Amino acid sequence: MGQEFTHVDERRQPSMVDVGGKAVTHRVAVAEARIRFPASVAEALRESGFETSKGPVFQTAIIAGVMAAKRAHELIPFCHPLGLENCMVEIGMSDHDEALVRCTASVHHRTGVEMEALTGASIAALTVYDMCKALSHEIVVSELRLVEKRGGKREVGGP
Repeated sequence: MGQEFTHVDERRQPSMVDVGGKAVTHRVAVAEARIRFPASVAEALRESGFETSKGPVFQTAIIAGVMAAKRAHELIPFCHPLGLENCMVEIGMSDHDEALVRCTASVHHRTGVEMEALTGASIAALTVYDMCKALSHEIVVSELRLVEKRGGKREVGGP
């Protein structure tokens, strides 16, 4: 592989990465997660206007995703605390009984926002699961992934 783990010091002990010497740049990351519903659940959601007894499913999940992205540093060891400048969570239902959650996070900083975007997408997807689990426990959250990363030394994906 030729690459070193970044959160291990020269003594092979866990450590936070020192980003003090990096340039401040505009950093953007986009992450996605998929939620597969049994056909009966997808149909019930569509018929209800995506409402359950717990409230509006996608709107609640969007709020949860943004809240989680802002607190990624409290959940993930060595994740730098960032004052996100923007975080947007979008959730859309496909024709194939599947929802796609997409979280975009951005900041001007010395470190990237991949973990914030991934945290936002995952928590939004888990919130959908939580709000729909009364209908079925066969809902599957899958394919959490980084889709795009811009503004740092290494870029991933792109428009």
